Amino acid sequence: METKWPALSYETGKDTYETLHMWTQILGKIKLGTLTWMNHSWHVSLKITPTGLTTSTLPYRDQFFQIDLDFIKHRLIILTSRGEERQFSLPGLSVAEFYEKLFSNLKTLNIDLEIYSRPVELPNPIRFEDDTLHNSYDIKEVTALHKSLLAMQDVFTGFKCHFRGKCSDVHFFWGSFDLAASRFSGRIAPKHPGGIPNLANWVAEEAYSHEVMSAGFWPGSEALPEAAFYCYLYPEPEGFKDAAIEPEEAYYHQSLHEFILPYKAVQESKDPEAMLREFLDSTYEAGAKLADWDRKALEV
Repeated sequence: METKWPALSYETGKDTYETLHMWTQILGKIKLGTLTWMNHSWHVSLKITPTGLTTSTLPYRDQFFQIDLDFIKHRLIILTSRGEERQFSLPGLSVAEFYEKLFSNLKTLNIDLEIYSRPVELPNPIRFEDDTLHNSYDIKEVTALHKSLLAMQDVFTGFKCHFRGKCSDVHFFWGSFDLAASRFSGRIAPKHPGGIPNLANWVAEEAYSHEVMSAGFWPGSEALPEAAFYCYLYPEPEGFKDAAIEPEEAYYHQSLHEFILPYKAVQESKDPEAMLREFLDSTYEAGAKLADWDRKALEV
């Protein structure tokens, strides 16, 4: 029987994830170039759809357009408010080929855009137009990642709905290639130190301008080579790393300064949704208590 929570493997999916990461950065930079700035960079994030990822509606002169990564038919699709459409197949494309095809197709729709082509939040990045290294598209890995994002999105949305304070949408950040949702206490935070590779310090300072609890999901990275859920607070309250967090599979990662719950533990549990929600609630309650958030005012 097909499972709602498919198995994920960073080992086998790594090359595909890295290619997808660069493709999403290209789409995100197009959003950055067409939309008015929104607090905490929320305007540049992508959204999960039943078929993949989308930019949602973008303005360009006298028309509007949208770019979708379709992980069902494995195509990029451009739609416009004039009823025009362009598509091209994704398997086999390098980042450089994807970049060239996307902007060539946009020009045929009279959408003439330019973006800063160096990736962000990565050490030693390769400019998109020069990146022939990342060219993997394993359909099995793409399908599994998409299904997992759909499954977990419901849980994160429910978590968001039980908070009446300032809270982000559930969105996909292309800089760090993760799904995330954030809750804010309403109090101003200490100035963020910045230092994120190839990201202007002012972006991080603005993103972390107020006390925040952020929870999300990564498919894996060199720092944490497995798919995992995470939770952190900025600033981190004293004692947070020693908090008793549920479920028992969760642990505090000393280098990342975050609580981690392996995706595998959730995927293999009898009730994945309940386990993930337990992790989200447990980390929030511990952090909010230690940081002395006004929970009566903030919670539903």
